[in-house]
Order: sequence, then C-alpha cells, then structure tokens
Amino acid sequence: MPNTTPITRRLATLLAAAGFMASIAATAPAASAQTFDTPLHIVVGYAPGGATDRVARIVGDKLSSRLGVPVVVDNKPGAGGRLAAQQVKTTPASQNVLMLANPAVMVVAPLVFKDNNYDPERDFVPVSYVNDYNFALAVSPTLPVRELNHLLAWMRANPNQANVGVPATGSLPHFFGLMVGEKAKVQTQVIGYRGSAPLLNDLIGGQVPIAVDTEDVVVPQHTAGKVRILAISGTKRSPFVPDVPTFKEAGLDLAATGWNTFFAPATMPKEKVERLATVIREVMQDPDTQRKFKDSGMTPVVSTQAQTAAMLKAYRTQWAPVVQKSGYQP
Repeated sequence: MPNTTPITRRLATLLAAAGFMASIAATAPAASAQTFDTPLHIVVGYAPGGATDRVARIVGDKLSSRLGVPVVVDNKPGAGGRLAAQQVKTTPASQNVLMLANPAVMVVAPLVFKDNNYDPERDFVPVSYVNDYNFALAVSPTLPVRELNHLLAWMRANPNQANVGVPATGSLPHFFGLMVGEKAKVQTQVIGYRGSAPLLNDLIGGQVPIAVDTEDVVVPQHTAGKVRILAISGTKRSPFVPDVPTFKEAGLDLAATGWNTFFAPATMPKEKVERLATVIREVMQDPDTQRKFKDSGMTPVVSTQAQTAAMLKAYRTQWAPVVQKSGYQP
C-alpha cells in the first residue's frame, strides 16, 4: 500500500467532498425546475359549473397529492375565455400556472378576433390533452323526423324554417352546424343563443326546430325524451347514447370533436412542463379519474406531450378553413 500521511488523507477527503458538492450543484437547476414548492393554479376562462371547469377540478384534485402542493382552480370568465388566455400568457416563470382551454380559445378566437392579444403557438406550450367530446344534432319533439336523411329532406323543403340553434355565435357548435349544412348542401340559418339553457328550452318548446350543442348538454334531454338526437359527430358511437348513429353511419361523411387541453405559459421552464405532462398523464390513467369523467358525460383521454401537439396541429388544419370560409365576424 502507498505510504499516506494524515495530511494527505485529509486532503483527499476534502477533494472528494468538493467533487460530490460540485455534482450536486450541477444537477440542482434541473431538480429545482421540477420541484413544486408553491401552489399550482389552474386557470379556467369560464364560470364554475361548466364542462371545462369540471375537468379542471377532477384533475386538480388528483394533481395535488402527486405534486405535494395545493392545486387551486381560478375561474376568470370573460370574452369567451380569451381574457384568461391574455392573463396567463404574461405569467412570470417563477409562478406555477396552467390554463385549461378548449378550441374556442386556442383555435377559433385567433382566427376571428383582430385584437386577440395572444398567439396560441407562440405564447403557450401544450402540456396534456385530457378529454374530447362530440357534438350532437338534435331536433324538437314537435318536428316529425326521426332520421338525419329525413331531417335534411325537410330542411330542403322548408328553407325558411330550417333554423339551427347553437349555444353561442362563434362557438364550435356554430361552425359545426355550418359544416353540416355545407356537407349536406343545405342552406342553414344559424341562430346564436346566450348559452345552452335557453337554447334547450326553445328546442324542447318547438321555438327552434334544430340544435347543435355538445353531447354532455343534450344527452340528458334525449334520455328524458324531451328532444331527439339524430346524429353524433364522433368517428364512433358515443357510449352515452349508443342507440344514436354517427353522422357517417347516418349517411353524411362528417366527423369532428372538441377537447379540453392543459397549456403552460411559454415562460414556464421546460423541465417543469415535462413534469406536469407526466403527472397529468398518470392522473388520467387512474381508474377513479376515468370514472369521474364518464359520470360527467365526458370521454377521458390519456396522452403524451407529443400526441397533444400532433392533435392540435391536425385540429387547426381541419377547422381553420371552416372558420375562415364562414366569414364570421364577432
């Protein structure tokens, strides 16, 4: 063995310790970026109680225990969700903030509002796509049709009465209603309401013969026999109304869905975004989470960041021409 003195041994110990501390320092930034030591805020651009709000609360409850910090849902309604996006985009990198948004905010608004004040692709990073939903085309019980082809024939024969109600002008149901008319070569007059509740009241009462809205809104009325859903917009039948055909099954080659996706402000460190994407994916794989989504009439989705980005790209490709061709002006 080499002859070592106490001083030599001590120097070796100090050098080893210094190397160990240096290795910790080298990895500290990545570890810090992934650490959540303050509450995570999930911003929703709508009032409490709606579908997007329900999604945020289901996922937020599960995120809290996994991240080890409180998760707070902040409802910031206004301007159809755009106000929330405008606020979240300016979030400092030191703050833990996510936004849960739908296509109206991240696809439609940038195409139709000149003063939008945010760019979905520049100002935000997609984190995780967590659910999708179908659109339902329903008719009033006073309308004597029970199949989509019969409805389209009625609309062609009664163009002055072929009004299609939607929960809001500029909403996805609005543009989907236009897609139906274009695909079927039927002239449609879209009537925007101030929300789903007044739309359904008029549909049930026969004041408007046809309506397009999200399935979670319309299915309970269909199940209760108050309206009739003639077609669902997905690529396969909805588990919530398995007796109702898709548009393609009903003879119209058309499919479209909506979604809710978590976005981070572009200022958030990459490592933290990746950590959130991983944890949200774990939450969405949880059987209890999936049950809660289905109990709320929504279809849960488990996705990676890459899958979320690919979905958004395809969605913008599908919907941008529809919105632009409509000539819709707020």
